[in-house]
Order: sequence, then structure tokens, then C-alpha cells
Amino acid sequence: MADFWNKSFTLMHKNELVAEIELDEATVSISAIGQVYSKQHVPVGIPVKKGKIDRGALNEWWRGRAIPASRDGIKEALIELNLSTTQKLLDKSYGLSLSDQYWIRPSASDLRWSAINFFDNPFSEDVGNVLFGKGSSEAMSLMSPDNTSDGWLKKKWAIMAGKRCLVKGGSGATQQEPYNEVIASKIMERLGIPHVPYTLMEQEDYPYSVCENFITPQTELITAWYVMHTQQKPNHVSVYQHYVNCCEAMGIPSVVKALDQMMVVDYLIANEDRHQNNFGVIRHAETLEWVGPAPIYDSGSSLWFSKPIGLIRADGKLTCKPFKQDHNEQIKLVTTFDWLDLSALDGIEKEVRNIFHGSIFVDEDRANAICLALRGRIEHLQEMINSQNPQRWVDDHSTDVKENIAYSGLQEEEDK
Repeated sequence: MADFWNKSFTLMHKNELVAEIELDEATVSISAIGQVYSKQHVPVGIPVKKGKIDRGALNEWWRGRAIPASRDGIKEALIELNLSTTQKLLDKSYGLSLSDQYWIRPSASDLRWSAINFFDNPFSEDVGNVLFGKGSSEAMSLMSPDNTSDGWLKKKWAIMAGKRCLVKGGSGATQQEPYNEVIASKIMERLGIPHVPYTLMEQEDYPYSVCENFITPQTELITAWYVMHTQQKPNHVSVYQHYVNCCEAMGIPSVVKALDQMMVVDYLIANEDRHQNNFGVIRHAETLEWVGPAPIYDSGSSLWFSKPIGLIRADGKLTCKPFKQDHNEQIKLVTTFDWLDLSALDGIEKEVRNIFHGSIFVDEDRANAICLALRGRIEHLQEMINSQNPQRWVDDHSTDVKENIAYSGLQEEEDK
């Protein structure tokens, strides 16, 4: 980026002028909002009243683009980068992201999105390397999508075979999150649920999950948090229903079905961190037309990732988000299980063991405990479904009995 500091910027949405803003040099926060050019292109969930953008809400959105202060290893990284806060990285790369098409253009500049966006142009991996504890270089470039990556786990963007890929690490003694991402992918693949596929990568003995960016130069991710800020939530309306209401009011298709699938997956994998910023919807950045729900991604904080082996149990106490604090309560929000065939998960344990095989962090005992608990979750869910539909259970059970009788008869014939 050029060595100039200009407090005046234009908030841009790809090539669309959105509003004039001023950034405070000390805090890199939005100190003033000037002319609004396009109300329609103001970020979703940011109120615009009488032609004026809510500065507090826009500042919250702007701050939310920065790497969170809770990111693993961020204090050491900031020292290496000689910065006091992660927010000071935002203007170094024009606020560009690989999740949406918003950016800030210095007011005196004629810079074009096509010339600098990270979807089509190369970017520096210097910031990502610092975040991974690899130190800085003398010719350090801060032009990186890592400046606007969220989440608390160690992660960085990389260009692999021409594709923008997110590389994400694990935490604690088990480093289990990367493995969990791959396992969740396999489960969703078997169940026919739209998802972001993850693969495993190893660097210096540590596991990392790798996924290709599911956002394109034409689309963008709007998280549930901002969707839910498009309307005031009445006190008597649940968080789940409020999200559905907001989506329906904006004409976003297939939301209930996608939530049904997400809650089923989260129940099965015992996901403890499906918060309102890691699921959402996709829209077209230029036409502003809604594409639909985003595929399921970011499922690593699951499968008892932080629990000792003794607490890895199907019925163990778990944190639950985003709609209820208990998975047994949240799964009741699923409107229908007619689409779900849990028999597709028969033999999933072998696949899970293969994913953990050779790990120096997850040993065989832990892998076996996870497989046993996962099987328990699958069986518990099947019991819930059967109890909701007794006739279906009777029919299935009758079929099992008939098959057993036929099998017994065959065995008797063979014995003769």
C-alpha cells in the first residue's frame, strides 16, 4: 500500500460508492460519515435513517472486520508487526476481505476494485506467516486478506493451485479442530447436506484444515448476526424465529430447510460453537439478489474437542449455540426429519478412525471414545425421530423382523 495517510475515505462496495467516511488516525475507527451515495449498498444490518447511516453500528461492523483480540498468538504477532491493535491492520489493505466485496478507497485516489481485490490479484502471505509464528521479513507487505479474517483459531489465507484457500489450525493438547472439520465434511457428504469440504494438511508435525473459499468475486457472505439486525426482535419472539422472520422478510429462500440440516449436523457432532457469525446467507454483490443459505462451514469446535477422554460421552453435558443452550432442546426446533436417512452413517466410525490415524495428538483410545460417543448421538437422534413417528418405527421394525426371520430360515436351510 502507498505510504500516505488520508483520513478521508470512500466506503466502496465493489465498484459502487456507498458513503464518505473519516477514520481516526489513532484508533482507525470511523470518526465521521459524510455523504451517502447508495443506501441499498450499505452493509446489511446497518440502520440508515433519514438518509444518515448509524455511525455506531457502522463502526461495530468495521471493527468486526479486524482480527479478534482473542486470536491465538495475536499478542506476539502484534509485537512482531509493531502494531498496538489488530484494527490498525485494516487500512493497510484497504479493508479488503475474501468474505465480501466491501473496501475503503482513499478519497484522493482513483483506485479500482479490479486492481486490488484479493479474489483476482495475488496477495502477501507475510501477515499470515507472522500469525503462524514464523516471524517477519525485512520487506514486509501488509497487503493481505489475513487482516480481515475472524475467529480465535490460528489461520491464514493462501493461494494453492490458483485457488484461495483458508488454512486453519487447532488448539490445546489434542489439536483436534482440523480433524473435526474433515469428519464433519464426511458426515455431511453422506447425508447430502450442502457444506464446505475440508481436507487435512500437516506442517511441522501440526495438523491444519484446508478449505477453498466458497465466496466468489460476484458473491458475499452475510452472517446471521447482521441478518438479525435488519429488524428489531420483539421480546416474545425466539432467536430462531426472529432469524427465520428476517430471512423471509428479505426473500431469502430455503432458510428453514438449511437450519434443519445445520441443527441436525450440530447435534450429531456435538458442536459447541455454532454462533451467529459462523452461519448465514449468500447474496450477489452487484445485483443484491439473495442466493440462499451459505453451505455449512466452521464446525471444528465439536466432537468433544476440549474434553478429556473420561468426559467424551454421547449424553455428556455440552455447550450449545446458537438458538438454545442444550442440544436436546435445540434439536426440537427441526421442522421435519423426512429428508434424513441416518443409515447413511453406517460405518462412519471406520472413516473417523482413518482420519485420526497417525495423529500424534489424537491417540487410538481418544479416537475410539469419539467413535463410540458419535455412534451414541446417531442412535439417540434415531430414537427421537422414531418417537415422533411411531408408525414409521413399526414399519421399519417389522421389516427388520421379517429380514431376521428370513435370515434365520436361510440359516436353518444351510444347517441342514
